[in-house]
Amino acid sequence: MIERPTRIGVQLAPQHVPMQATIDAARRLEDMGVDAVFGWDHFFPLSGDPDGVHFEATAQLAAWAVATERVQIGPLVFCNSYRNPDLLADVARTIDHISGGRFIFGIGGGWFERDYAEYGYDFGTVGSRLRALSESLPRIRDRWSKLNPPPMGPMPILIGGKGEQKTLPMVAEHADIWHSFVGPDELPHKLEVLRGHCEARGRDIDEIEISNGASVRDGVGGVGFDRLDALHAAGTRLLTIPLSGDDTPDGYALDRVQAFLDWRDAKNA
Repeated sequence: MIERPTRIGVQLAPQHVPMQATIDAARRLEDMGVDAVFGWDHFFPLSGDPDGVHFEATAQLAAWAVATERVQIGPLVFCNSYRNPDLLADVARTIDHISGGRFIFGIGGGWFERDYAEYGYDFGTVGSRLRALSESLPRIRDRWSKLNPPPMGPMPILIGGKGEQKTLPMVAEHADIWHSFVGPDELPHKLEVLRGHCEARGRDIDEIEISNGASVRDGVGGVGFDRLDALHAAGTRLLTIPLSGDDTPDGYALDRVQAFLDWRDAKNA
C-alpha cells in the first residue's frame, strides 16, 4: 500500500470578486501552506447574484500559475464539453509550463445547464456527456505525447464523479486522483467498485489518490472534524475546502482555512 500524506486544497470560486482578489487569495493560500488551489469551470456564478461578477477558468489558472511558486493549481474540474479535447490538452500543457510543472488536470462531464445554453453547447444527457468524456480522455493523453514540448512532468489527471458504470471505469483507466463527491458512509462501497475496475485493467488502486470536498462547516462552530476523520479513515487524503467571493463582505474567508491545515498537520505527524 502506498502511504500518502494528507493534503488540503482550497477551491476559490471565481465569482463576486475582482480578478486581482482571486490572484491575491491564491498567493496568500500558498503562503499559509495549502497544498493545492483549485478553480472551477463555469461561465456564471453558482450562488448569489446569478449575473454577478465572474471569470473564465483557463485564463484565471494561467494568472495563478504566474502569481504563485510552490502550490499546485488546477480546475475542480474542467468541463469536457466546453473545448475541443486536443485544444484543452494544449491549454493544460501550456499552463503546466507557466507554473513550472505544478498543474493538476481536473476534468469531468459537465452539469450546469445555463453554461451550455448561453454559450451554445449541446447539453445532451448525463449519459451523452460521460460518453464524450470517455472519448476525450485518450485524445487528451495522445495530444500530450505529441506536443513539443510535452508537459513538464507526469501531470496528474483528476477525474470528478461517482457513477459506478461510466465514471469509475474512466477513473480506473486514466486518473491519478479521484474526486469522489461521496460521504464517508458511501465511500467504502465506491472504493470496492473502483478496485474491481482497476483489477480488470491490471492496475493497483493504490496508484490513485482519493480526494473529496471538505466544508467550511467542518471544524467550525464546535462541529469538529468527525466527517473529515471518517473520510480520512476510509482512505481520503486530499480534502478541498470551497470558498466563494461572496463568503464575507471582504471576499474570500481565508481565515477559515487554518483549522484545516492544523488538522492536516496532526494527521501527518
